[in-house]
Amino acid sequence: MPAKGKHRRTKTGPISRGVLAAGTGGAVLALPLIGATGAHAAEQAAPAAKSAAAHSAPALAAKSSAKTYSVVSGDYLAKIAADKKVKGGWQKLYQDNRDVVGENPALIRPGMKLTLGAKASGSAEKAAQAAPSKAAPKAKPAAPKAKAAAPVEEAAAKTADSAASESTGSGWATPVENAVVTTQYRASGASWSSGYHTGSDFQAASGTSVRSIGQGTVVSAGWSGSYGNEVVIQHSDGMYSQYAHLSSLEVSAGQTVTGGQQIGLSGSTGNSTGPHLHFEVRTGPSYGSDVDPIAYLRSHGVSI
Repeated sequence: MPAKGKHRRTKTGPISRGVLAAGTGGAVLALPLIGATGAHAAEQAAPAAKSAAAHSAPALAAKSSAKTYSVVSGDYLAKIAADKKVKGGWQKLYQDNRDVVGENPALIRPGMKLTLGAKASGSAEKAAQAAPSKAAPKAKPAAPKAKAAAPVEEAAAKTADSAASESTGSGWATPVENAVVTTQYRASGASWSSGYHTGSDFQAASGTSVRSIGQGTVVSAGWSGSYGNEVVIQHSDGMYSQYAHLSSLEVSAGQTVTGGQQIGLSGSTGNSTGPHLHFEVRTGPSYGSDVDPIAYLRSHGVSI
């Protein structure tokens, strides 16, 4: 069972903001060679097919020159896609590097090598299929294989948005699945600089999916002093929700999110006695404007 967590807020001045440091480790993306397949096809094809294969060679070389990027601390797929101007956004970046990243797009580690742009292996496969089709028109039924890319992209999108399906019919959700409150709002004690608990703590082992309680816009996402890594979201009713002590962030300031969408993973960053989620609802984006978060969720039809 994860430890019951609390946090202590320091009494110092403005809180600094930074970016999450991810775990360690790495992986290298290996790209398959394609020369042998092209040579064999050229030997078997008619002169016209050889001409067509030679004409397509420059295009193949251009597609296979995809750049690679080495992940550093604080990176997440949406940030990399925006910084490197990846066409198709983080979904395309994840699709092209799923064999490196794995099943969870939120978990990337420093040292991982990501392919930016068209994936070389995909280009090689399409080129290998194209040459025989020129030499032997009867092989045209093989063309529909190109449609296989659509299910892959769809699967990637479903993986990234799986948390959103847990929201209520009204578009609102609890910040973690199977929400269990371990420290109530306004609990008193010397553990907190204000003299009382400004939010509600939810039981959450490190790495638990944390999601937005409703549709809104990310106001801030990064380091926030005693709160550790936090996300603050403004909702359509003008209220704000805050998610603290996260181990990983998946959103950035200015991003629009939906109710139930995963925004990060729980952890124990900042002033925390163990893994948990500290959750607040506020009338403003900053500390000191808190209201009862459980009452707020219930007012939006969330059963908790």
